[in-house]
Amino acid sequence: MAHDAHDDKNNSVFKITLNLVVTCFISGIIIATAFAITEPVAAEQRVKAKNDAMKELVKDAETFKAIDGKEGWYAALKGGKVIAYVVPANSKGYGGNIEMLAAVTPEGKTMDFKVLKHNETPGLGDKMVEPKFRNQFANKDPKDLEVVKVPTDKNIQALTGATITSRAVTKGVKEAVEAVAAYSATQKK
Repeated sequence: MAHDAHDDKNNSVFKITLNLVVTCFISGIIIATAFAITEPVAAEQRVKAKNDAMKELVKDAETFKAIDGKEGWYAALKGGKVIAYVVPANSKGYGGNIEMLAAVTPEGKTMDFKVLKHNETPGLGDKMVEPKFRNQFANKDPKDLEVVKVPTDKNIQALTGATITSRAVTKGVKEAVEAVAAYSATQKK
């Protein structure tokens, strides 16, 4: 029987295909196993980071309790009483979305905020995380959360060279404060 070169070619294509299938299958198992091991750790880290951020925003809080029906909202409790709400705040800045957590009193005044993620310009917009800018927000009513270029005692002075970022942060925090004020009004008996 004559040896057919065509059979050899088919045979080698089959072997290559089989090797690729086996390699992909093994790779898939390795990736799935790695994800199964690392994802719970990563999830735990995210929870810890959020808890640390909330504790930083409301230092007096003893515990934080998730609020039913309000995704990402937490009540900060001390002695069983709500002393603040910590809620997500988002706004579109110069470099894209700015993700924050805002701490708000039950009376609907700003306490503080923490930036979780941003793409603002280094040396300009990223100064929104510094105390000099952040401290302006403490104890403000929503109506006073307005960005101004000339300093006032009431409003938020824009960061030099980063008015868009300043407005974005202020808008995000203001919306969070207004949402908490509306929610808080429904909780009072």
